[in-house]
Amino acid sequence: MIKILVSDALSEEGLKILKEVKEFKVDVKTGMKPQELIGVIKDYDALLVRSTTKVTREVIKAADRLRVIGRAGVGLDNVDLDAATQKGIIVMNTPGGNTISTTEHTMSMILALSRNIAQADISMKKGEWKRSKFMGVELYAKTLGIIGLGRIGSELVKRALAFGMKVLAYDPFLSLEVAKNLGVEVTELKKLLQRSDYISVHAPLGKETKHMISDNEFALMKKGVRVINCARGGIIDEAALAKAVKDGKVAGAALDVFEQEPLPADSELLKYDNIITTPHLGASTEEAQVNVAIEVSEIVRDALLNRGIRNAANYPCLEPEASKIIQPQINLAEKLGMFGSQLVEGRICELNIKYSGEIIKQTLAPLTLALVKGVLSPILRETVNFINAVALAKERGIKISEAKSSQEEEFVSLIELQIKTDKETRSICGTLSANKQPRVVKINQYYVELSPCGEMIFIQNLDKPGLIGNLGTLLGEHNINIAAMTFGRDKRGGKAISVLNVDTPVSAAILAKIKKLKDILTVKPIKI
Repeated sequence: MIKILVSDALSEEGLKILKEVKEFKVDVKTGMKPQELIGVIKDYDALLVRSTTKVTREVIKAADRLRVIGRAGVGLDNVDLDAATQKGIIVMNTPGGNTISTTEHTMSMILALSRNIAQADISMKKGEWKRSKFMGVELYAKTLGIIGLGRIGSELVKRALAFGMKVLAYDPFLSLEVAKNLGVEVTELKKLLQRSDYISVHAPLGKETKHMISDNEFALMKKGVRVINCARGGIIDEAALAKAVKDGKVAGAALDVFEQEPLPADSELLKYDNIITTPHLGASTEEAQVNVAIEVSEIVRDALLNRGIRNAANYPCLEPEASKIIQPQINLAEKLGMFGSQLVEGRICELNIKYSGEIIKQTLAPLTLALVKGVLSPILRETVNFINAVALAKERGIKISEAKSSQEEEFVSLIELQIKTDKETRSICGTLSANKQPRVVKINQYYVELSPCGEMIFIQNLDKPGLIGNLGTLLGEHNINIAAMTFGRDKRGGKAISVLNVDTPVSAAILAKIKKLKDILTVKPIKI
C-alpha cells in the first residue's frame, strides 16, 4: 500500500483523484506542529503541502520511505530542496495554477490603491461622507513598471494595456522581441524605477532579490509613486517602504505578502492609511484552489505509479535505470548553467551547447534541460524546473542550439556552454572528475580546475606578482576562509582569471574592497 500524507488543506477535487486509486491510502492531517510531522513522516511515501507546512531538513531526515513531495502552488521556500535532492526525494510544484488568480488580485490592488476604495469603505462604515478626502487618480496614460515578466507579469501586462497604461518591464531573461510582441518596453531596473508611476514586483525571492527595493531604490523613484507586491515578502524592504510612505515619496502601497507572516499586529505597515494590506490572498480564489489541488494530485499520482514525472523542481524525466547512469552528468550540466548565468553581463539572447567525447553516447535531452534550468535558476528560482526550463527560455526569446562531436578532445567527455548576451559572449566547459564530481575546466580561453559549488568569487585580473597574497590577507582580515583557489591566464604577465571557493558569503562591502586591490579588473560573486 502506498501511503500519502496531506498536511495542508487541499480541495476535495484534488483529494478525490488520490482516493480513487486503489493502491493509495490517503491521510489528511492538517495543523500538525513540526515535531508531530517529524514523528509520523517515516510511514509515508508521499507528502502534499501548501505553504503552511515547513518541510525542513529535519523532516526529510526522518522520512524513511518518502519518494515524492508535492507543493500545491509555485513557491518552494517552505521545502528544503537541497535536503530532498540529497535523499533522492522528488519535489514537484504547480507553477501555473495560481497565475490568473494572482494576476487579478494584483490588478485589484492597483485599482484599490488608485481610488482609495478600502479607506473610503472604512470611512462610510463610520457614518462619514467625505468625498474630497478620497480623491483618486486614473490609470489611463500612467506608466506601470513590472519587475519580473513571467506568467503573472505577462498576464498583468494584458490587463494594464486594457486600461490604457504604458508598461515598462525589467526581466534579465526577457528578449526585446518577446517584449515587443507583448507591447512593453524593456528597460534596466534603474530606469524603470525612475520612470514608473506604479511599480509591481513579480520576481521570486532569493539572494539576488532580497530587499531589491530598499532605500536607494526608493530614492530613485518619482515622488507620488505607488508600489505593489503580490509576489514574495522580502523583495521590498518593509522598513524602507514605511519610511518612504512617511516621507511622502511613495503615495501609497498595496501588499499581499510580507517578510513575516502572519504580519505582526505592531507592524509599521499597519500605521498608514495609504498602505493597503491583505493576508496573502493572491491564490485565494475558488478556481485557483481547485486548479492547484487537481494539478498537484495528478502529478503526485503519476509519479507514484511510475507514469512519468512532471513539474519536478529537482529531477529530470528519466527511466530509473537511465537516471542512475546519467545523473552525474545532469548534476554537472545544471551547475555549469548556474555558473555561466551568474558570470555574464547583459540580457541573455542565445545558449549554444556542444557535447563532445564519450558523453554523446548518452541521451542528451535531459542534459540540455539541466543546462537551461541552471541558466535560468539564479533569477527565476522555483518557477523553473526540469520540465519547463526550455519552454520558459523560449518564452523569453532565448535561442537554444545543441550540437555534438565525436572528435577526440582534451577530455574524455566535455560539455561546452556558450552564452551570448546583448553585451558579451562567454564559453564555459565542464567535465566529471574521476570520482564523478562536476568540474569547470575552461572559461573562455582560460584553462582552470574548479569545483562549481557553494560560495565563489570570480575575479578578472592582471597576471602580476602579489595578487594571491593581497587577496588572502584581505579575506583573512574579514574572517573568510578560502577553501580552494584556481587560476588561468592567456600569457605570462597578461590578463588572467582567479576563482576562489570560500566557506562563507562575501558581502558587497568586501567585494568592493577586493575590486580596489592592485591589478584587479572585475569581481563577481557566484553561488551554486
